[in-house]
Amino acid sequence: MSLELLQAQQRLLMRQRVRMMVNQYEVHSAAPDGSEGPLLAFAQQKRLALKEQVTLYTDDTKQQPVLSFKARQVIDLGATYDVLDAAGRPIGSFRKDFKQSLLRSTWHLEQPNLGVVTGQERNMAVALLRRFVLSWLPYHFDFAHNGQPIFSVIKKWGLRDRYVIDIHDATIDRRLVVAMAVALDALQAR
Repeated sequence: MSLELLQAQQRLLMRQRVRMMVNQYEVHSAAPDGSEGPLLAFAQQKRLALKEQVTLYTDDTKQQPVLSFKARQVIDLGATYDVLDAAGRPIGSFRKDFKQSLLRSTWHLEQPNLGVVTGQERNMAVALLRRFVLSWLPYHFDFAHNGQPIFSVIKKWGLRDRYVIDIHDATIDRRLVVAMAVALDALQAR
């Protein structure tokens, strides 16, 4: 994956591959007709890890890392996750706001020179149903900074988990957006 190609994207499509012991995700650009374009990143997360770490690669051969995110703490409901580039340099971070997430999941993402971007489930009724009755319901997260939309992540209906990621702000690092989208699926139920 070329960093320039990723940074130019305004819409990404992500889907989860179904595997026994790991969660795997493919991130694609969106073609003009709405179909999947080229593969931009591939992620794999081991299930039941004590200290969460996810690495994203250019493809499923897992030869060339693109970025990673890793929890600062071991099993912490409000853990902060550092997002690092392929060389291990910080890009930003994100964390779940445990208190606000009791009724409606809320995440805070930070990027240098942008500040804190807050993402929350759009629909309170769906959020409550997902928590207490129908955990499989799709969700819609909107991320904003000072009231301005930055990006959104929409989980679509279907047998397999599929997501549409719309990016509204040119200054947000797409690597942070991809890391957050993967984390929403991989870490949301924790």
